[in-house]
Amino acid sequence: MIYPQLILEFFKIGLFSFGGGYATIPFLYHISVTYGWYSLAELSQMTAVASITPGPVGINVATYAGLKVGGIIGALCATISEMLPSLILVIIVSRVLNKFSDNYYVKTLIETLKPISCALLLSVAVGLVKPNLGDINALILLVFLLLLSWKSKKSPLFYILISALLGVINTTML
Repeated sequence: MIYPQLILEFFKIGLFSFGGGYATIPFLYHISVTYGWYSLAELSQMTAVASITPGPVGINVATYAGLKVGGIIGALCATISEMLPSLILVIIVSRVLNKFSDNYYVKTLIETLKPISCALLLSVAVGLVKPNLGDINALILLVFLLLLSWKSKKSPLFYILISALLGVINTTML
């Protein structure tokens, strides 16, 4: 049965992904490779759609992945399982926040987790780009958007919308 696996995997994602919704992508990549519930191309699409829809990216992707794998019940399992560790952690932390808010070790731990999250994202980005290396249009778009983001410093949503628009144009022209 798929539901216990969905619950376990998305609970782990909720428990170990620090840094926001995009920090869940390395875990989702692992699920794709390990279980084959969705392809890397579908992961890219899920992330793009989750980025432009309202709500947290990680939760949107969990809902979409759960729906794809296990229908409505799968979507509920994945979504609730991903949110549950945060809920538990917030309850615990709120009870002891004043005691540890200025603790050197807590601050150090949080600062250490930031570059680790960045490294995980970079690793997945490389894995997601590799299958598209043969697609010259995708490479041109990647380079163009990287240069544009470096020069103009607009919101990431701006670049996601440009990518979506160009993707729709490219798909309709094929």
